[in-house]
Amino acid sequence: MDITDVSNVSPGLFVTGIIFILLVGSLLSLGVLSFFQRHKRRGSLYFAGSVLSFVLMLWVVNRWFA
Repeated sequence: MDITDVSNVSPGLFVTGIIFILLVGSLLSLGVLSFFQRHKRRGSLYFAGSVLSFVLMLWVVNRWFA
């Protein structure tokens, strides 16, 4: 059994990751829900927000935690 060592992960990186993961996941699930409710415009906006949040997360992590 292999155990992953996470002792080198800073608390700031952990909190930032959790916040962005919750944001991206929430927007993605709201987008899927909106599409099932046949609200195409709102669903598209949620999906776009999810992609934008993911790109912002990558930029923040590369900028401050690289």
